[in-house]
Amino acid sequence: MIDCICNFWNDLMSNETWFYLITTLIKLVLMFAVILAFVVLSVWIERRVAGWIQDRPGPNRAGIPLFLLERFGSKEKQPLKKVLAFFGIPETSCLAKLLTWLRLDREVPTFGLIQPCLDGGKLFLKQEVTPSYVRRAYFIIAPMLVLGPPLVSAAVIPFASEVNTCYGAVNMSIANLGIGPLWIFAISGLSVYGLTLAGWSSNSKYPFLGGLRATAQLISYEVAMGLSIIPLLMMFSTLNLQDIVQYQAADGWTLLPLWGDGLSLERWVLLIPMLISFIVFVTCVFAEANRTPFDMAECETDLVGGYHTEYSSMKFASFFMGEYAAMVIGSALVVTLFLGGWSIGFGLDESLAAYSEWLAVICQFIVFLIKLLAFIFFFVWVRWTLPRFRWDQVMRLGWLVFLEITIANIFLTAAIMYFIK
Repeated sequence: MIDCICNFWNDLMSNETWFYLITTLIKLVLMFAVILAFVVLSVWIERRVAGWIQDRPGPNRAGIPLFLLERFGSKEKQPLKKVLAFFGIPETSCLAKLLTWLRLDREVPTFGLIQPCLDGGKLFLKQEVTPSYVRRAYFIIAPMLVLGPPLVSAAVIPFASEVNTCYGAVNMSIANLGIGPLWIFAISGLSVYGLTLAGWSSNSKYPFLGGLRATAQLISYEVAMGLSIIPLLMMFSTLNLQDIVQYQAADGWTLLPLWGDGLSLERWVLLIPMLISFIVFVTCVFAEANRTPFDMAECETDLVGGYHTEYSSMKFASFFMGEYAAMVIGSALVVTLFLGGWSIGFGLDESLAAYSEWLAVICQFIVFLIKLLAFIFFFVWVRWTLPRFRWDQVMRLGWLVFLEITIANIFLTAAIMYFIK
């Protein structure tokens, strides 16, 4: 018995084991840091894009007025002129006109970064009010159940290719599971328990109706979401997300087959069902994340605030952060399945890896973040462009349109793969 324990301890203390534990810990910290940073960044993008689309003041125009400097002892009302004079730049020069056009003679631009910081501080310092009539234990647990699942489901998202080291290959995902999409669907779907529990524990009719709507909407669109990726799995022949991205890096992205085997007739004809799957999947991601035009569980026109009507302070912020975390994970999954994930494309991944694997990983990670930012921008753009659906329209779209389309798309994909070689 003692010998077995000693052997187990020696195996545990081996270099390979410690290397695996350390790299896994680093990937955990990196992934959670990126997701939480993107949650904050998504709020900033939301404000900036909303102000840009609606042409309203706020994040796109507001800054720190320079007249505030007078209150701190400065007698210079236009510091820009003093700066230009210090560097010997004429006030009639093109550079001076550019700085004036950028309003630097009137204010210091903050690019809207102060507002998210103040919002976070306000929510953190705001008095928390828990109504006396709620079911207190469930009322407190509900926000945790909304924020937790999106963070856990991110474990299978690959953000770069593998790197070979002297201790073995390092996979650039926290958990390289062979059922990546199924893991995300299963774990992220648990968020609806938090929404339903929040509505039920509030003991109020509007939150309760919001929780019921969240449940019905999840069931309606998760069926179509699962069916929509079956054509992709038929083409990739795997459920491993790292293998799916590797396939796209070698033979063309799902929606951009311009190199490798992607130039074949079969892949170009398969663009039709892949595009259908993309449209259905993205729409279902909107519905799963409760984003406009599918925010029926919290729409203020019907339900005041829906499931979070009775919440305040950081409990409300948890629901808010959970929504944006779900948006980030949904965007990451769309990028991974349809837009090549970390792949740079056009055969550049193999060329970089041949030169330096670590350089390839860094470039692929940056490319993945750029794609993720672009799709988050698309998320926000849709929210501030389209009006909210009616509840009956949301249900009809899920059950009577998307369900039939996804089933027909599976048969279409099978026919193309069978008859076109």
